[in-house]
Amino acid sequence: MKRFLSLCAIVATYVLCCSHELFFKADSYFFSPNTQATLFLFNGTFDKSENTIDRDRISDAQLLGPNYKLALKEDMFYDINQTTYMRFSVGDVGTYAGGISTKPRMISMDGQAFQDYLEHEGLEDTMAERMATGTQDVAVKEKYAKHVKTLLQVGDKNTPEFGAYFGFPIEFVAKTNPYTVGKGEAVSFQLLSAGKPLANHICHYSTSMPGLDAHDHERSARTDANGIIKIFPNRSGQWYIATIHMEKSAEDGVDYESNWATLTFAIR
Repeated sequence: MKRFLSLCAIVATYVLCCSHELFFKADSYFFSPNTQATLFLFNGTFDKSENTIDRDRISDAQLLGPNYKLALKEDMFYDINQTTYMRFSVGDVGTYAGGISTKPRMISMDGQAFQDYLEHEGLEDTMAERMATGTQDVAVKEKYAKHVKTLLQVGDKNTPEFGAYFGFPIEFVAKTNPYTVGKGEAVSFQLLSAGKPLANHICHYSTSMPGLDAHDHERSARTDANGIIKIFPNRSGQWYIATIHMEKSAEDGVDYESNWATLTFAIR
């Protein structure tokens, strides 16, 4: 029994470590022009950060707005408890897009832990492939990296920067400015992998709700042939859309490579 419980604890730890999503967030996504502002990174779930972000993991961090481009540098970041924050100043009125990309890291796990992780994250295609090839019990080495974006609104003027493309390995690009729609109306995104539309790919989206875990109330949909996904946020507040692109790797010593993407925004 002790050995069984120990094994369960190891599997749970693998799933927990591997399933940390990264979100680029704000307390409010609405700012006054030419003021000090704070953003933060949640490394865990949309509702709770469980780890800060090591500065050496960040490879590309920037914020774009009308006549505004800011490289987020190390001296702008600081940690409080388990959350990494960044302080900066916004510029003129408009819609802003922020993005942060992290460098890849490696993790090894046994077959069961990897299957549990795939199930937890809704990676149905990879699960099906492993089952079809009879490799569901095979241990794996995975290389993973995370790429996060946020859309902010400064003042009342809507501008084209909501559709900014940062060139991350995987990235959601907004095709609709969420600050021009109301609850229940459509918001569209295009999912790009290496700059090309990622078709028929599962994405998840959800919102913060008092007393409830956003991950437990996710909805899922697949992108169309052009990598487009359309969602209908049905309530005001903070929202996210997320996905993981898991591929077999041809690199020596790597079985799978995953790139994670999230984009956060608000609905009035």
